[in-house]
Amino acid sequence: MAKKLKRDEKLESLVAENPTILLMGSPNVGKSVIFSKLTNVHVNSANYSGTTVSFTKGDYYIGEKKHILIDVPGTYSLEATNDAEKIAVNFLEKKPELVLFVMHAADLQGSIKLLLEILKRDVPVVAALNLVDVARRQGRSFDIEYMEKELGVPIIPTVAVKGEGFDKLERIVAKTVESPDQNREKIDKNLKTEELWARAEKIKNGAVKYSQKDLSKIDKFGDALLKPWPGVLLTVLILIATIGVVVGLGKVLRAVLLLPLVNDLIVPFFESLIMPLDIPDILKGVLIGEYGIFRIGFEWIIALVMPYVIIFQLVFTFLEDSGILPRIAVLSDSLMSKIGIQGGSLINIMLGFGCTVPAIIGTRTASTKKERLVVTAALCFSIPCISQIGALITLVGDYSYFMLLLLVLVGLLMFVISSLVTGKLVSGTVSPMIMEIPYLLPPERSSFTRKFLVRVKQFILEAEGPMLIAVVFAALVTETGFMEKVSVLVEPIVSGWLGLPKEASLSLLLGVIRREMSVAPLLALNLSPLQMFVGAVVSLLYIPCLSVMGIIAEEFNARTAIGIFVLTTVNAILVGGLINHMVRLVIV
Repeated sequence: MAKKLKRDEKLESLVAENPTILLMGSPNVGKSVIFSKLTNVHVNSANYSGTTVSFTKGDYYIGEKKHILIDVPGTYSLEATNDAEKIAVNFLEKKPELVLFVMHAADLQGSIKLLLEILKRDVPVVAALNLVDVARRQGRSFDIEYMEKELGVPIIPTVAVKGEGFDKLERIVAKTVESPDQNREKIDKNLKTEELWARAEKIKNGAVKYSQKDLSKIDKFGDALLKPWPGVLLTVLILIATIGVVVGLGKVLRAVLLLPLVNDLIVPFFESLIMPLDIPDILKGVLIGEYGIFRIGFEWIIALVMPYVIIFQLVFTFLEDSGILPRIAVLSDSLMSKIGIQGGSLINIMLGFGCTVPAIIGTRTASTKKERLVVTAALCFSIPCISQIGALITLVGDYSYFMLLLLVLVGLLMFVISSLVTGKLVSGTVSPMIMEIPYLLPPERSSFTRKFLVRVKQFILEAEGPMLIAVVFAALVTETGFMEKVSVLVEPIVSGWLGLPKEASLSLLLGVIRREMSVAPLLALNLSPLQMFVGAVVSLLYIPCLSVMGIIAEEFNARTAIGIFVLTTVNAILVGGLINHMVRLVIV
């Protein structure tokens, strides 16, 4: 069993559950994969810095004795320059029973330097030299005995995603727990950082052997992605391919499988059950009417959203596990820095296309509060989650792919404007990008499949509930006539300013619960192309979900959450109305 813990949870509560083993290492080294295999609990692991921001604990057994294994946030040092490093230092100060340290075979000097810092804390250590398959591919081999002698700790070569070396690793961990003081290296606690780097370089030079080996095709491709040419072209092609695959396969999945399943099988089945019942007509309407729970519940949730969620998570998981995303981030750094966002934050922004909540949590790795606020604002004002993207594709794609492109341009323009404005309003600085570039790796099949299935499951568990609430709410307010009264109140905004039918008022109400639900009611209306585009723009820019508001209040404060709630609402209605009136002026 594993448990995700909040940053402010008291460490003492974990220490009380001793014996405790800390899993430590730098980002991109495979700690979360090792944690998953040792505890038999899956934890989302991505091939880029900042995935594990909060820490995770799980049960790990040595014989019949239970130990608490804690996956500590990845860190490059123990100087505690950000939240992740502070958590790592706090755990070390509690004197764990053992540190299972994961070394990066492709970045050995940095790993050794961090290991030396840990050894200064005088705790027992076992080291796993991970990613040795990448090092071999590049013509490097290691003198393990030399490293063990110099560092005074057991070192076991591993390939985490394939489980190589785990039997020996677990044997050594068990032996070290039984005899923790055996061969422990004593490090001078007064050694300065530059001295640690010098010693790490000396050990690395003595341990690594090189052989002449041409770069593999995958390494050549990885290097090309980091250069302006052909990196920019390759990035554009990757993004076009990603959009094409998500839109194309999503539409196919929707049209071929999910729509027929809903319209020809599921909805008729519930109609046959409910219509013969001797119940009031208003209740029949709530259950199976035009906006009935058992009609739109399946049409909106299954046929409208799920196909695009499934395909997006499939593609995004591949981009993560292959190491392509960090290269795109590095390549875009100079451009993004012009709008006040460093390239490394692009990863959180891309994650926001999946779900805004983990993307905002991921900003904890940012070195300044200003950077966190700028990225959070950009996410809330301009980045739609995948379920909302699916709904917008269904709405706009049926009219014109050119309009879909225009909608993308509106989102991009709002991304730039919101970043620039927030950067001007918030005091502070945005630090230059510092990011370790992982090597390109073909995703390991079982790990890739497991992560994909977990993400789809998380979407079902976390998003479908609020969506179902929105469906029930829509059925009640429409079938009871309450929506008619609301429509009269907001008609000056919906019809007068936005130029939409008064029935579109339902979109604004449902969008408060779930952003993509602001799109769904528009599908049932006979909209003109202009009305459709205005409705899509309002839905794109509308307030984030209630869950997003909650995480903003938790990560920052309630005032920030309320401010974003109000400003995104005003912005969406303002921009939608401006587009409506400007186009009408041009047409007239």
